[in-house]
Amino acid sequence: MKNYAIGLAFTCLVFAGAAHADEKLAQASGCTACHSVDKKLVGPAYKDVAAKYRGNKGAEDELVKKVKAGGKGNWGEIPMPPNAHVKDDDIKTIVRWILSLK
Repeated sequence: MKNYAIGLAFTCLVFAGAAHADEKLAQASGCTACHSVDKKLVGPAYKDVAAKYRGNKGAEDELVKKVKAGGKGNWGEIPMPPNAHVKDDDIKTIVRWILSLK
């Protein structure tokens, strides 16, 4: 039982660390200039994005394309600029993190 508790605690710390690292990646990529986790800034809150796309099997691919190319009209009239400077793998990591938020 003690080993189970230690393993569970370790697993929780690993996942919490990964989520924190993904948030840091979003910051380093410039995403947090317009977005935050739980409130609208220039663009929607990440939690609102996650809620809108929850249950959508194609959401990850769709959002990766939107983040890379930029766009306008999905969340209002203020456009999101293209993010061509961000590596595709980093965009996928950020999008997966956003979609995991509750």
